[in-house]
Amino acid sequence: MDKSINKNETNCSHCNLVYPDEVMIHEGDLRFCCNGCKSVYHLIHDRELESYYSKVGERKLSPPVNINNFIDSSSFDTSSFYSQYVKKIDNYENTFEVSLHIEGIHCSACVWLNEQILYETAGIIDAKINFSTHRAYIKYNKNLIELSKIIDTIRAIGYDAKPFERTERGRELDRERRDYYIRLSVGIFGVMNIMWISIALYTGYFTGIDQNIKTILNIAEWILSTPVLFYSGWIFFKSAYFGLKNHHVNMDLLVATGSLLTYFYSIYITITEKGDAYFDSVAMIITFILIGKFLELLSKRNISQNLDLISKYQPTEIELVSGEKIEAINIKKGDVAIFKSGSRIGVDGEIIRGSGSIDESSLSGESLPILRDIGETVLSGTLLTDGYLEVRVTREFRDSHISRIVSMLEYAMNSKPNIENLANRISGIFSLTILFLAFSTFAVWLYLKGDFNIAFIYSVSVLIIACPCALALSTPIGVLIGLNRATREGILFKEGKNLETLAGISKIAFDKTGTLTVGKPKISNIKLFEEFNEINKKRLKALVHLSHHQIADSLYKYLEKIDSSNIHIVDFKSVPSKGISGKVDDIEIFAGNIRFFREKI
Repeated sequence: MDKSINKNETNCSHCNLVYPDEVMIHEGDLRFCCNGCKSVYHLIHDRELESYYSKVGERKLSPPVNINNFIDSSSFDTSSFYSQYVKKIDNYENTFEVSLHIEGIHCSACVWLNEQILYETAGIIDAKINFSTHRAYIKYNKNLIELSKIIDTIRAIGYDAKPFERTERGRELDRERRDYYIRLSVGIFGVMNIMWISIALYTGYFTGIDQNIKTILNIAEWILSTPVLFYSGWIFFKSAYFGLKNHHVNMDLLVATGSLLTYFYSIYITITEKGDAYFDSVAMIITFILIGKFLELLSKRNISQNLDLISKYQPTEIELVSGEKIEAINIKKGDVAIFKSGSRIGVDGEIIRGSGSIDESSLSGESLPILRDIGETVLSGTLLTDGYLEVRVTREFRDSHISRIVSMLEYAMNSKPNIENLANRISGIFSLTILFLAFSTFAVWLYLKGDFNIAFIYSVSVLIIACPCALALSTPIGVLIGLNRATREGILFKEGKNLETLAGISKIAFDKTGTLTVGKPKISNIKLFEEFNEINKKRLKALVHLSHHQIADSLYKYLEKIDSSNIHIVDFKSVPSKGISGKVDDIEIFAGNIRFFREKI
């Protein structure tokens, strides 16, 4: 605790903020700015987590938020909250899982403290916090601890928690994208105009230019590069600052240091009118690396959208047997939903009326539709290719099959494979090495040439050129792209590290060959009878075009060159697992399997 700041001021023993000594809470040699800091300090020491202060060091923290401003934690124990945000873990008695957004996290020490406190709390089975999203996965035994007690524990150490919304990350990425748009616009505008000025300067370098004109052009570049550096480049300064706060040298520190040193060096050159300024380099470095970060952000956004299976396999609305339409998230156990031919099945349940062919390829890999009848179960995310079903819901939305798959994918996106952790460690060591090499380069060239300008430019070049952007960015993006590509191909991973494991696999065994097919039937051979003339081909094409069945689709594609625009089908009917029929000019036509033909003839 540093008491030498001012005779009448002292540091808070928890948050390190400075206040007049007379307003502090005195407790022996300890000083606290508020009861919140006092409570957190004693809680950390009671749990024997004093190493938290060694991680924080002398950095100043935000004091704990006033708990009186929070909503009543008992609201987290209500049945409505549980039904919407809490999931019961199957095969484990009284074990539940909840995803929370932790507010107030500023650094990795905050994550460490929250995880340690939660791990030490009786009844909590597992707790993981993602630093980038501030999302916490918490598993707990409800018999031993209530969710409200978990929230109170988080609040007791100066943080707050609220339910994590699936769409929150998407909204956050959208806000970040808009911010990048503005910063990039400023950067590109500055670079384009600076380049015109640089052309004049470089031309004057070879043909001769008056020093007064050169100074005026340097001042113009100075004015244009300033907003590029301090507004567009603020992202790098912010990241470098938080990295240093956590005793971590990241790549953004190299960018910030190199561009800032070049900027002030160029100001010195402009004022003294000795040498060449490099304002153009400052603007270009910031803008080009910012473009790289923006492309990374777009990749994350696209991947996040592609991995959102709910929008792809889950209907937003479900029609009940009563005719009422409700949102899928509001479906309750015991409700009876109806599904018609061609619609996505949005619930897990039991068929109580009707039958139909269901495409379950998205879940099982089975390429051909399967006939489901009364008494059989259906799963959310499957497709009713033909037929009519009335389904009694057996699982609510949050416990449905498709929701579990989405949760698994979200967990996979947040988990880090070993190679990513290794890349992060190497990046930190590499950045320190580059700083050392840059300083050594400056010292060596200054010793050899005795010219500060040459030594400075060479050392800054080492800082910027050797920045390990590719190493630090490519690994996490590579993992996300791998998960995204696998999902589009129908392959789901429970954890990101499984991608890494695949690299060492030499042989794969599949339980059935059907999973290796394209999954879409294609006509390879056809036999036509004499009476099946061109007009009948047109009628067949018009008929199968009205069906959603896979075989009907393959027939339609086979006949796609035939023009059937003048054929109009009426009284179309689809008979589940048999065929389809309709009328053209009062003539009944039908297509289907042999059993259907025998019934019709």
